[in-house]
Amino acid sequence: MLYYLFEFLEKNYQMPGASLFGFITFRAALAIIFSLIIATLFGKKIIRILQRMQMGEQIRDLGLEGQNEKAGTPTMGGLIIILATLVPVLLFAKLENIYVIMLIVTTLWMGAIGFLDDYLKKFKKDKAGLPGKFKIIGQVGLGIFVGAVMFFHPDVTIKREKVNPVNSQEEITQNSPKEFYNAENSLQTTIPFVKENEFNYETLVGWMGENAKDYVWLVFIPIVIIIITAVSNGANLTDGIDGLAAGSSAIVAVTLALFAWVSGNAVFSDYLNVMFIPNTGEVTIFIMAFVGALIGFLWYNAYPAQVFMGDTGSLTIGGIIAVIAIIIRKELLIPLLCGIFLMENISVIMQVGWFKYTRKKYGEGRRIFRMSPLHHHYQVKGFHESKIVTRFWIVGIFLAILTIVTLKIR
Repeated sequence: MLYYLFEFLEKNYQMPGASLFGFITFRAALAIIFSLIIATLFGKKIIRILQRMQMGEQIRDLGLEGQNEKAGTPTMGGLIIILATLVPVLLFAKLENIYVIMLIVTTLWMGAIGFLDDYLKKFKKDKAGLPGKFKIIGQVGLGIFVGAVMFFHPDVTIKREKVNPVNSQEEITQNSPKEFYNAENSLQTTIPFVKENEFNYETLVGWMGENAKDYVWLVFIPIVIIIITAVSNGANLTDGIDGLAAGSSAIVAVTLALFAWVSGNAVFSDYLNVMFIPNTGEVTIFIMAFVGALIGFLWYNAYPAQVFMGDTGSLTIGGIIAVIAIIIRKELLIPLLCGIFLMENISVIMQVGWFKYTRKKYGEGRRIFRMSPLHHHYQVKGFHESKIVTRFWIVGIFLAILTIVTLKIR
């Protein structure tokens, strides 16, 4: 909203300093500052409200050290993250931008699913919360929305650079202006470790003939659904000890912010040989607000936690990360960038699968890990949760750096 106000003041009254709001970097800086302020100042008030509503976490006895001390800690703290993300976005982003709209819908959509789950757990005294099938239905619904927008909306485009011929008598310098073809709707995405670094989903339906591209959404939308479901569930599983999910997500989000800013800038996208995606610069503002919200939430969620994010927060941050990656065409990098979430997911799948298999074969279930998800395995081994969180963050930083490096390894 402030963006439109200062744009009006600049255009009609040439107000000094109003032109700063035309710069994405300036608005992104304001977004992270405001989100930090909102999360830290209003976070305490939200925690008090949750305490008065007796929204304390009911701890399931897993025999972990320090577990009982967490009983009664307010949950549903994901409301802090949602509030601190959306307010700066509404103030500083271009709200007609289709990518910003998608992310606002994602935040509210996944936040509503998580809120309903937490509500049922507390007020309806249902420890299971929202049945898993309804969570999946919600995630599938969001996947259909995101996939359909990415395929059908006219503003979802990319631009290809025109390649100028170079011969011995004519050389193109680094200062030569870059020329691009007109914006085109495309399902092209980024893939690591290959020379051209790009992959088009249309190749998956090429066998269907000349009109295959008209039906590629039949493949693309299910892929989007899988990505959103996997990442949101991965974030949900990671939210098991103080600060782990919020810190790991902040590391991922900063990396995505870098990709979004570069992808939306014609000069830097060309220099770094990253796909140029018009209008994704505005996504940077949303991501920086999201980063500020996560860091501000960590103020209260770091060990010993004063509040837990609950499914309200964990499902929301997973959905946001997945949709951002899809928007900036980096979804195929998610297994690497979101390696922490992937490890947590795989550890549960392996544990459950092996337990069921050995119970059927030997009459008793056996385990691969002492406990799953993976972070609980290290807790059972005697590691303090602060050490586990710090080391997982270090792994997350390493994976983030590796993700950026992969774009140059071809």
